[in-house]
Amino acid sequence: MTNKQFHFWQKWLTYANVMTLFVGVLLAYGGNSIFFDLHNNGTKEVFFQGAEFPEQTLKLKNWLFGIIGGTIVGFHTLMIMISENAFKKKERWAYYACWIALLTWFFIDSSVSLYYDAIHNIVLINLVALFAIGLPLIMTRKAFFQ
Repeated sequence: MTNKQFHFWQKWLTYANVMTLFVGVLLAYGGNSIFFDLHNNGTKEVFFQGAEFPEQTLKLKNWLFGIIGGTIVGFHTLMIMISENAFKKKERWAYYACWIALLTWFFIDSSVSLYYDAIHNIVLINLVALFAIGLPLIMTRKAFFQ
């Protein structure tokens, strides 16, 4: 892998996390916006047979989205810092840390979503993030294990 190729994938990793960080901010403060219509509609289908959220449930959802959004922002801020520092320097621990963090989140979130039949969350959120963040990790593997 050339330095130019590594740099491309390292920046992809950073920018994928930057974009996801902004999704976290949007989720925290705009979880009922048009950007989350598919997800919210999927949730209504799974848990409310397509009916609108009851008022108290909507408040609970908005509070939980705020907490989840904040967690997303924190997680991806850390991933950006790793990508722009230790990962960029090809420190092996950073490669492992990114994979462990990504896969731990993915399997816990996806298994809970699967348990509750919330497949829409796996498709709309989890698989997209797994691809966007996992791809540069796959593509840079050789740089860490030469």
